[in-house]
Amino acid sequence: MFLTLMIGLISCGNGENTANAESPANDRVEVIYFHGKQRCATCVAIEKNTREVIDNLFANELKDGKVVFKIVDISTPEGEKIADKYEVTWSSLFVNKWKNGEETQNNLTEFAFGNARNNSDAFKKALADKIRQSLK
Repeated sequence: MFLTLMIGLISCGNGENTANAESPANDRVEVIYFHGKQRCATCVAIEKNTREVIDNLFANELKDGKVVFKIVDISTPEGEKIADKYEVTWSSLFVNKWKNGEETQNNLTEFAFGNARNNSDAFKKALADKIRQSLK
């Protein structure tokens, strides 16, 4: 199981990439959690903790559209299209900044898998910091 997880994480890629895509109507930060039909306890923890951070710390930004939270099921046809854009084949977490019609992708998948379940406080803090940094 560990080997399968590592292959999935490696295939997702990591680091920051800039990609041009359909430009959103305004500058914003998109937090995108990708998942498949079946999810492990860590996958569930990633979604739960991400939702808590956004709901508790970024409620106003969410309401104003400055922060957007998307949950994408990659096992659906619509989700598969979005997953293809981000080259996602596994549960993944992205915090992407849209500025002047350009998207900067931040793949936090490896960090999320390493911390969301067993170190949730560190996960929440780092995720909140990344969202704040991206809002600047």
